[in-house]
Amino acid sequence: MSTKLTVSTSPHVHSEFSTRNIMGMVIFSLVPAGIMGVYFLGFRALAVIAACIIACVLSECLWNKFVMHRKNTIGDFSAVVTGLLLAYNLPPTIPIWMAVCGSVFAIIIVKQFYGGIGCNIVNPALAARAMMLISWPTAMTTWTVQGISGATPLAAMKAGTMPNVSWWNLITGDMGGCIGETSAVLLIIGGAYLVWEGVISARIPLTYILTTAILSALFNHGGGMFPVHEIFTGGLLLGAIFMATDYTTSPMSEKGQYIYAFGCALLTALIRTFGGYPEGVSFSILIMNVAVPLIDMYTEPKTLGAPKSNFFKRTGAKS
Repeated sequence: MSTKLTVSTSPHVHSEFSTRNIMGMVIFSLVPAGIMGVYFLGFRALAVIAACIIACVLSECLWNKFVMHRKNTIGDFSAVVTGLLLAYNLPPTIPIWMAVCGSVFAIIIVKQFYGGIGCNIVNPALAARAMMLISWPTAMTTWTVQGISGATPLAAMKAGTMPNVSWWNLITGDMGGCIGETSAVLLIIGGAYLVWEGVISARIPLTYILTTAILSALFNHGGGMFPVHEIFTGGLLLGAIFMATDYTTSPMSEKGQYIYAFGCALLTALIRTFGGYPEGVSFSILIMNVAVPLIDMYTEPKTLGAPKSNFFKRTGAKS
């Protein structure tokens, strides 16, 4: 034979994007919202962002070098994305040492303990935020804008009052909140860029955002009069666009992604309306992250000629 075939294991279809390319585009799409957060919340926000990124990168570097004795993976920029997303989920007044602790937790406990990128079962940044919220609730729920402390729009809605935020401030982000969740318009532009480049699909963000607004109105959250505020305040846009779409912790099939996004929206609306916290995005996404393997099992495309799937046979459980 003059022509020889090269046989290799799967995957046989490769994407034009590498992990480094994808993470670079995610960082690029997140930077404008961070700049606006620093503009409105002050340079203390920049210190928090820098602390989280540095702590995440150093944690991954030291873990790979001295614990696992393997090639370093900081060049794929995934640690930078984790640090950036965690910082965006923190108030600017958070003590730096708490931000560093959260960053180390995200990389070591949530990501590396499970094998590194692509193996974690929940989103590292959100898991770290949940840990910090449970450990330091006061520091995590203290909001200051230009030196003045006050309630966030979601906290006002929780109390059933109209948020004292103008439409301009609502869209641009000049209000209390976490560093990266304030500028709605820039988060939307960043998300649109990722959809345009094919990095993410619009299925999860749109389903999550619109369903949350509808369900919150049906549940009479804040009197059911603020569906726009449901979308443009809090962490809904940041979570729906940049964290619920994480490849590792979201379903693979289109049907599964719709189910996953609806579950995130339902839990968010329930927590915001009936829970103890004014915000529910982080816990909702984390809960649905855990449900992803089950969603994937029931929504995976059927292989031609394969026998019908049986839950009890696949799990070993007794019917």
